[in-house]
Amino acid sequence: MANIKSQIKRNRQNEKRRVRNRSVRAELRTRIKNVLTAADEGGASASDTAEAMKMIDKAAAKGIIHTNTASRRKSRLQKRLNAAR
Repeated sequence: MANIKSQIKRNRQNEKRRVRNRSVRAELRTRIKNVLTAADEGGASASDTAEAMKMIDKAAAKGIIHTNTASRRKSRLQKRLNAAR
């Protein structure tokens, strides 16, 4: 445990961010999974797909995932959706 006041505050901030980022990443994975399962069943709607893409872009913009990771995920998602059609 840190003794320095600024480090104690930094630890609190880091923990808040870690929990927030973790929930965003979990939600992102869930949305992508839902779109993929719907696509495999033949019922993927355009709005669900757009929402998943939007969430990927937002996560990249906030720095939760790297921009190249976001591009890769979007590319792979679109590739799977095109193959399912």
